[in-house]
Amino acid sequence: MKTSKALVYLIILCNVTISLAQSSEKTVAPKKWYEKISIRGYAQVRYNRLLETNEKLKCEQCDRSWGKNGGFFIRRGRVIISGDVSERLYIYVQPDFASNVSGSFQHALQIRDAYFDLALDAKKEYRLRFGQSKVPYGFENMQSSQNRLSLDRADPTNSPVANERDLGVFFYWAPAKIRERFAYLVSSGLKGSGDYGVFALGFYNGQNSNRTEANNEPHVVSRITYPFQLKNGQIIETSLQAYTGKYVIEKNTKNKATVSDFIDRRVGATVVVYPQPLGFQAEYNVGQGPEFNPETMTTEVRNLHGGYAQVMWRQKVNDNFVTPFIKYQYYNGGKKHEIDARSYLVKDLEIGAEWQLKNYFEFTATYTISNRTYEDANLPDNHQIGNLLRLQAQFNF
Repeated sequence: MKTSKALVYLIILCNVTISLAQSSEKTVAPKKWYEKISIRGYAQVRYNRLLETNEKLKCEQCDRSWGKNGGFFIRRGRVIISGDVSERLYIYVQPDFASNVSGSFQHALQIRDAYFDLALDAKKEYRLRFGQSKVPYGFENMQSSQNRLSLDRADPTNSPVANERDLGVFFYWAPAKIRERFAYLVSSGLKGSGDYGVFALGFYNGQNSNRTEANNEPHVVSRITYPFQLKNGQIIETSLQAYTGKYVIEKNTKNKATVSDFIDRRVGATVVVYPQPLGFQAEYNVGQGPEFNPETMTTEVRNLHGGYAQVMWRQKVNDNFVTPFIKYQYYNGGKKHEIDARSYLVKDLEIGAEWQLKNYFEFTATYTISNRTYEDANLPDNHQIGNLLRLQAQFNF
């Protein structure tokens, strides 16, 4: 009788053990790929007309709401869909609901990023990226507009790639430890550029984002960067980058150039001292590219050069951060993606501050002192000087 009872108890214990094991298996069951996807985003609303001294002063590449009829403007409206859908595949899709596609202020839906990272090893130190993404040239170009202090990227280093993006395939390598450091520089609020590898090599169309190839000759780009961490915790990042290719420009009927395909190549250097609390950031590049010549009324290959320097101070106030900054930029060269490869001579000074409330709202104010010459076949003599106060509210979600 005792043996029978013991057998019953043993059977019950086995059933309970099996049930617990099955329950445990259900708890640790791997997630479906769609359960690994995250959705986030941000939006920026601007007003640039306060204290404006010259309504003819404009900046087509940086912000189309400069100058006459600018008004309130939604500069960006981004939704980011991303995630590791498997052990070796990461996806990233970012549409922009505030894109300008016709030269007016109308807002249209346009793809900014649509790429797929294929990891070549278990640690994901070696990656291949396919699709439309940022071209690895320059620090500020890689830095998200969600993190950048100044409202716009500097002309000299942003002029190589309009919207910073193009369609191609890119190889990235970075040790796992440095990938963690790249992530920390963004998540900590130190205004990092993100993880674009210690070494990058890419082949891309070269006609800028959302445009088809025009000459069957892909651009080639390479970049090497490293964030050094000192014993006191200070992080300093230095970079070298270069690209080469040929670019097909759009011409005005008044342009006397007989060709549209031009050499397009540059080399640049970067140094960033992250604001802990004092920071410094500078980039400079030189090269050759298409540029309109108002004396001959033609577009031709000309030398270009320019860069910027920025000083900032990151100060915690209660639970928020305030970061005042000063930025100066200089650029002498053409902008290949504008009509006739418009010629530019830019001397701008920005004095501003960013107030970050928690992680969901940021407010930035900058006073811009601008001296710009920008000339094409329609306006072969165009020199504008002016000042303006620029305001931006950014919402992170």
